[in-house]
Formats: sequence, structure tokens, C-alpha cells
Amino acid sequence: MGRLFWKFFLFIWLAQMAGIVGVGTYFWFERQQAEPAVAVRPLAERPGGGEHPPRHGRRPHGPRLPLVPILSGLLVSLVSALALAWYFAKPIRHLRRAFDAAAGGDLAVRVGAGMGGRRDELADLGRDFDHMTERLGLLVDGQKRLLHDVSHEMRSPLARLQAAIGLARQQPEQFEKTLERIEREGDRLDRLIDELLTLSRLEAGVAGKVEAVDMQELLEGIVEDARFEGAARQVGVDLLASALPEVRAHPGLLQRAIENVVRNALRHSPPGGVVRIEAGVTGNRLRLCVGDDGPGVPEAALDRIFRPFFRGVGQASGDGYGLGLAIAERVIVAVDGRIRARNRDVGGLAVEIELAV
Repeated sequence: MGRLFWKFFLFIWLAQMAGIVGVGTYFWFERQQAEPAVAVRPLAERPGGGEHPPRHGRRPHGPRLPLVPILSGLLVSLVSALALAWYFAKPIRHLRRAFDAAAGGDLAVRVGAGMGGRRDELADLGRDFDHMTERLGLLVDGQKRLLHDVSHEMRSPLARLQAAIGLARQQPEQFEKTLERIEREGDRLDRLIDELLTLSRLEAGVAGKVEAVDMQELLEGIVEDARFEGAARQVGVDLLASALPEVRAHPGLLQRAIENVVRNALRHSPPGGVVRIEAGVTGNRLRLCVGDDGPGVPEAALDRIFRPFFRGVGQASGDGYGLGLAIAERVIVAVDGRIRARNRDVGGLAVEIELAV
């Protein structure tokens, strides 16, 4: 039983005790006043010397309605009931007004300050309400920001598509070249929509069927593709891992998440740099670290690189949409894992991933 129960119990108990004590005191006082008024004379002094029943100085009272105790009890009960009702109704009314404000769209409303110094379930409910509205406000702001970013990202390829179509009409002799441009922009839009759909499914908690994934095989396949991609820019890829265990995850999404992290490292590594992928098991956790030789990320921006459409300083819009790390973060969290980024002491960025084995 919680604190609210004991407060309720204490109020009722005190009210009853006050009534009992008040009524009992009154009857005790009345009894003291109703003692015999005439003392009994000794037998020798009585006429005839016989024994006669004692006579009192006043006639016994008949039964009468105790109006004063009843009125006192009613008064005590009324005051206690009013105090009890006020104590519990005030925060509830405050919560109702806050719920009405939140339902009307005001997610900045808070009720914690209006609870005063209460430390019971109603105060806990007020704090839960404040936490809920704070989270809802962050989610709504995030959705608004995402909608704005999506509109901005889709505007650029659409504008280039319109420009290419106009150019094809003005210069029919360059139709093949313009058609290639249109096809390229169509592919960019298709990739953007695919990443947005993946991100939307992950945020909705639809991560697909969980299966056993061979991490050694998965990493070796990703590294093979990364070496082929990095060869064009003279960026090497080293894998330091062996005999890795299986983990429980969606195979396709986990591969995409780690691949996004590795590609991000390739994109930021300078020519001649090396992307290092290290993996091992500590306890019941598999730890994976992907490090690059790039410029790193400002400390203030380390937590923001996993937000949708975030790009590092100096990264052009053609280098991606800023959704790769956001998708990776949601995939890892969906399988009870953790992902974080830090700047390496020797330079560059390191993304660390932990998965349960």
C-alpha cells in the first residue's frame, strides 16, 4: 500500500478519534455532575432504627437526546471531510487543467510546481505527467524537424530533375546526356525514399524477425565490399576480429547498420588513410569499433551525428543524406544494443557498437 493510502487512513482515523474523544469526554463530565446530591444518614439516626432504602436528593433523570455530543461529532466530521476533500481534490483539479491544456496542443504545461511539497502518488503522477509532456514535446519537435529536412532534401533532386527536363526540351541534341542526368536524380530520390521508409519502420518499432546472425561472416562480407569501394580513393580497410559468436538480430538491418558506419568512415578518411574495424567479446557483450583517419567531429556534435540529416562541417549535400548513422543507431537500439561516437586520441572518429551475445 502506498503513501496515499496511509494518508487517507490517517485522516479518517484522526476524525474518528476526535469524535470519540469529544463524545466520551462530554459523557464523563455529565456523569460527574450527576452524582447523588443528598448524603445517606447512619442507621442509628433513622426513625425506628430499621433499615430503609436510601433516598437521594434529586429524582433520577429520564433518557434525553445528547444534542451537544451529536452536534460536536457532526462539526468535527464536517471539518475533517472538508480538509480531506480539499487535500485530494486540489491536485486532481490541477492535473485536469493540465490534461486539457495538453490535449489542446500546449505541451509546455507543467504541474510539478503546483504540487507543492507533496510526496505521495498524486505528486508522482504529476511528475510522470511532466515527463510525458516533455517527451511528447521532443517527439513533436523531432517530427517537425524531420518533415522540414525531408522537404529540403527532396527539393534539390526535384529541382535538378526539372532543370534536366527543361534542358532536354531546349537542346534535343543532348537528349542522351540529359536522360542520364534524369536517371541519376531518379536513383537519388529512390535511395532517399528507401532510407526514409527504413527509418520510419525502425522508429515505429517494426524491425523485422530476429534471427541468429554469424557476426564473423557478416563482418567479413562488409569488409570485402568496403575494400572494393575504398580502393578507388586509396583508402584501406583492416579487420581485426576472429571467431566471433552469433548475435540475435534482423540480418539485413544489422548488415545495413554496420555497413553504414563503415561507409561513413570511408567517406571521411583521406586518400592513403585506413579504416580499422576491431571486434571482440567481453563478458556477454560483443564490442565492435570502427575508426577512421578523418578530421573527427567537434565534441559538441558527437551526440548529434545520429540524428537524421545531420552532416559534418564541410560535407557537401552530394555526399549523402545524413540518414546512415541515424538508421544504424535505431537498428542497434532495437536489438538491445548501444552505439556511441568519440574522437580518437590519434585523430579521426571512432564509432563503438555493443551487442548482446
